Amino acid sequence: MPPDPVLVAETRAWLQKAATDLRAAQHDLAAVPPIMDDAAFHCQQAVEKLFKAFLMWHSIPFRKTHSLEELGEQCLDLDISLKDMVDRAVPLTEFAWKFRYPGEPEEPSLQEVQEALHIAHEIQMAILSRLPQEVQAIR
Repeated sequence: MPPDPVLVAETRAWLQKAATDLRAAQHDLAAVPPIMDDAAFHCQQAVEKLFKAFLMWHSIPFRKTHSLEELGEQCLDLDISLKDMVDRAVPLTEFAWKFRYPGEPEEPSLQEVQEALHIAHEIQMAILSRLPQEVQAIR
């Protein structure tokens, strides 16, 4: 039996939003000068949306949260083999807010953002590899 088309569409929508965040982070890094705080934010957002896509596909409800630990734990309930990646992603949670407001630290370092982007790409590949082909059709 083919998968529920609504579930496919909703999961794809999360994956597409994550892919857009990854593109935004890459554009921010390519800017002259690089826009580090925004790039870090988009890395966190990409991982958040990838976790939500995985949960969506498995019909697991999730709260509106930026906590990669909370979302990651829910993903681990489905697939413990994601543990290393979830552990690496959890520190990115603070990028949802840390550099977004006046009075906060100035900005992350280039190395921090490059590592965050690397983690986000690895998680994208890991999540996509755990989803059926018809869901993976993202731009």
